[in-house]
Amino acid sequence: MFDATDQRILEILQRDADYPVARIAEEVGLSKTPCWRRIRRLEELGVLRRRVALVDHAKANLPMTVFIGVKAPRHEVQWLDAFKALVEETEEIVEAYRLTGRTDYILKIVVPDIARYDLVYKRMIARLEFSEVNSSIAMEEMKFTTAVPVKYLATGGGEEG
Repeated sequence: MFDATDQRILEILQRDADYPVARIAEEVGLSKTPCWRRIRRLEELGVLRRRVALVDHAKANLPMTVFIGVKAPRHEVQWLDAFKALVEETEEIVEAYRLTGRTDYILKIVVPDIARYDLVYKRMIARLEFSEVNSSIAMEEMKFTTAVPVKYLATGGGEEG
């Protein structure tokens, strides 16, 4: 079980994974060692999957974000395995999801420009058959966060938010 202290620790770490344990402990009302143990437990249980650095896309010369909706030509394991391999091997694809509804998959791609996106698209269609590929270029990033709401973390209090 998790409690409000675990939730608060997660909120802090999602804002800044390098935040010192001593300061986290102070903010959540624990001493340093018990706070560190809670963080380790969250890691061991897989709630905290990893700690990463966020790169500014524009400063990394990746100002263009393209979302691609993909329809599979057929629903079979061989095609899915090949698609998963393609997604893993294409570094410009930074997120990929299998969906319900009319679109089978959505991909998030970051590239420097439309010419580079075209190269990624051509590599994809050269490797695999698709029934449909729809691309949408993001015009404005209205919200970007990697933080998830922690109020849904299973707690012993039965509290709902």
